Amino acid sequence: MSARTDAVRAGLGRGWIELRNSFTNVQDLWNYFFPTFVLLVAMFFMRGSTVPGTQFSLGARTLPSALAMGLAFGGLLGLAQQLIVDREDGTLLRAKATPNGMLGYLIGKIIMISAVTLIGVLIQLTPALFFLDGLRVADAGAWLVLVGVVLLGLLATLPLGAVIGSLIENPRNMGVVVLPVMGLVALSGIFYPINGYPGWLQAVAQVFPLYWLGLGMRSALLPDAMSAVELGGSWRHLETLAVLGVWAVLGMLLAPVVLRRMARRESGSRVALRREKALRRPV
Repeated sequence: MSARTDAVRAGLGRGWIELRNSFTNVQDLWNYFFPTFVLLVAMFFMRGSTVPGTQFSLGARTLPSALAMGLAFGGLLGLAQQLIVDREDGTLLRAKATPNGMLGYLIGKIIMISAVTLIGVLIQLTPALFFLDGLRVADAGAWLVLVGVVLLGLLATLPLGAVIGSLIENPRNMGVVVLPVMGLVALSGIFYPINGYPGWLQAVAQVFPLYWLGLGMRSALLPDAMSAVELGGSWRHLETLAVLGVWAVLGMLLAPVVLRRMARRESGSRVALRREKALRRPV
């Protein structure tokens, strides 16, 4: 058995262990359930409102978009934060020091983040089905589309998360990423259709994967008639596949280069310097 195969197996085991441990950590459990609870409460009170020009529940329309937001946050911010923290405490340096250690480390993180993201989708989707009407829950094709969008969304966001985590050294600088992502959430039609936005804002929203993740999720869970309130009056499946595919390819081409560069720069002295800076931070 090759060293690379051993690293893959070690990564799979690492991912499972980290996932299991996260469900025994109070802070991790809070991060999983509290945002979901807030979104569910918001959708519960929105269920009586309707999408402009239709009789369809605004809460039901928001659900698939909120699922897309959670998927994007997990892929972009979850993996980035893990890389930043592990670089600061020396975990990445230890992984680098073992044969194919970085490969095993990244596989473990991807497994853990992907599983957490998928669990978050289930935690949010399951209770929402009991108080939101009009969703295509009895259509097997809808679930196939949903699975496809989720997998493509992970492919489009996880490599970008790895790039972001490789470029940022200080955990406190995550705000540099979080704020623009929150801005994209506001632009991407998560809580309200973007048809009323100026044309240039619509164009900006369509450049990034978050809008297309939301559109793909809506095409899976909402009735076909709801496509009329989308840009172009359709679900634009081919465009969704193309844009998310481009982001996935771009991320997979860029991530290995940036990760190798980051790993080469890691050293004991850099880890010690970051620890010293962390100790000097005000509590």
